[in-house]
Amino acid sequence: MKTEIAIGLLCVAAVLNWAGVAGAQAAPPAPKVQLPSGETVWDLSGDWEALMEYSGPYAPLGTFTNVHRFTQTGSTFSAVRVKDDPPPAPGRAGNPVWRGELGKDGFKRVEDIDHHGTVSPFKGRISDDGKTIVIDDGWSKKATLNRP
Repeated sequence: MKTEIAIGLLCVAAVLNWAGVAGAQAAPPAPKVQLPSGETVWDLSGDWEALMEYSGPYAPLGTFTNVHRFTQTGSTFSAVRVKDDPPPAPGRAGNPVWRGELGKDGFKRVEDIDHHGTVSPFKGRISDDGKTIVIDDGWSKKATLNRP
């Protein structure tokens, strides 16, 4: 009798758990914009939380967070730092940090802009839901950006 009650309670708990999981809704994907050409690209506009990780010759700059503000016009974008990078990193608030161009599959081009204004090509990936971006040069600098 006790076994039957225990099994019954477990079945009820399993059904309730399944109903909760089945009824849960995934977060909506980030917005996209349609270009005059008809192509649809991610809308990167707004503030993104940035985790900056330096390695190799730039390891002394360490790992820190910042916020990068993206502005987008059509498929082109640029971003600036919202606050100063912590010392010894030289990036200052308001200075450019990224620029590039988007295509239907993500980045066509993404470039890093250092504190001297030097532009370097980087690789960038946008997650399937458009809420995470990873930009890196493959050896010394990696930025992981998330929509807050």
